[in-house]
Amino acid sequence: MTASEQAPGPAQRWVLQFCHGYDGPFLDCARQYAVLFKGTPYKVCTVYLTGAPSAEVERGSASDEVIFLDYSSAQVRGLKLGAIRDFRRIAASRDFALCIAHRFKPIYVALLGSALPVIGVHHAFGDYKRRSRQLFANCLRKRLSLLGVSNAVRDDMRACLPSWPAERIETLYNRIDIAAVQAEQVCREQAREHLGLPADAWVVGNVGRLHPDKDQATLIRGFAQALPQLPAGSLLAIMGSGRLEAQLKALAAELGVSDAVRFLGQVANGRRYFKAFDVFALTSDHEPFGMVLLEAMAAGVPVVGTDCGGGSEVLREVGELFPLGAASELAEVLGRQAQISDLQALRERMHVHLQQRFSDAVVRERFWSLPSLRAMLY
Repeated sequence: MTASEQAPGPAQRWVLQFCHGYDGPFLDCARQYAVLFKGTPYKVCTVYLTGAPSAEVERGSASDEVIFLDYSSAQVRGLKLGAIRDFRRIAASRDFALCIAHRFKPIYVALLGSALPVIGVHHAFGDYKRRSRQLFANCLRKRLSLLGVSNAVRDDMRACLPSWPAERIETLYNRIDIAAVQAEQVCREQAREHLGLPADAWVVGNVGRLHPDKDQATLIRGFAQALPQLPAGSLLAIMGSGRLEAQLKALAAELGVSDAVRFLGQVANGRRYFKAFDVFALTSDHEPFGMVLLEAMAAGVPVVGTDCGGGSEVLREVGELFPLGAASELAEVLGRQAQISDLQALRERMHVHLQQRFSDAVVRERFWSLPSLRAMLY
C-alpha cells in the first residue's frame, strides 16, 4: 500500500479558548488555561473578542493559534450578533472538543454560536445576580460548567444558581509560572531606583486601581496610625491610577502624611519592581482573587490583606489578615511586619505555599481531575 493509500490518522482535536480581551491580568489568564493542555493530544486556539492584533499578545497566549476578532467594547453590547456569527465560523473550522470561555459575554457568545460544551471561567463576583443571566445559564446548563477563580467566587455563583449540582460549579485557582515571574523581577536596588524610592526606607507597597473597591483610604489611615511605630523614614508607595487620586492625596494631607505617601501612578509591568517593597498590603473590598499577592510572594515580599473574598484564601497560612475597613487593626499588622526577624524563613514558607497551591503544575493536576471536564472529554 502506498503512502497515499494509507488510512488517515485520527483528526487533530482542539480546545477553543474564548477571552473578552487581553488587558491587565487577562493575557496571563489565557496563558494559564492554554498551558493546561501542554503535552496532551489537544491543541489550543485562543480567540480574543476585543483588542487589536498584537505579536506580543500572541506570544504571551502560549497557544497554538491566536485569533483577534478586534471588536470594540461598544460593538459587543446588546445581542452581539456579529460576534456570534464570527464565533460560529471559527467553531466550525476544526474539530473542537470544548470551549473555555472567560467572563459572561464570551460564555454567552460561545453557547449561542456553537453546540460545544463550555467551561465558563468567572473572575468576579455578581456575574449571575441578574435574573436574566440566571435564566440563560439554566436554559443552557446541559452544555455549561462553571469555574470560579476562588472559593468565594464559586460560592457566590452557587448561591445565584442553587439548583445546580455542586460539581458543576467548582473552584480553579489562578496561578503563576513562578520561575518566569521571578526571572522578570529586578533586584531591590534597581526596583527602587526605577520607582524613585530611597534605598534605605522601609516601604509598604500597594498595587491597584485608585477605586473604592481597592479601599486605599483604609490603607492610608492604617499607615498613618502605624507611622510613629515604624522605622524612621518609612513610606507608603501606591502603584496605580484612577478616579480617587485627588481624594486620596487630600486624605494623606489631612492626616499629615503627604510626605510619607508616594503615588507612583500607572507603572508598566509593575510586578517587575515588587522587590522595592518591604511588605505588600492589599486592602480590597472582597477581591475575587488577587494575582498581585502571588506576584509579591514570588518576589519574597511579606503580604498582608483583608480577611474577605478570594484574597484571604491566597494569604491564609503565610500572610496576616485584618478585617475589611479596619484601619487600627491594619496599623497593628504593619507594626508587627516591621519587626519580623527571620525574613528568610518566611520567604521559604511563601515559596512552598506558591508551589503547593498556586503553581501551574499543581493547578493542572486539579483541572484534569474535575468531574465536569472528564464528562466533556470522555
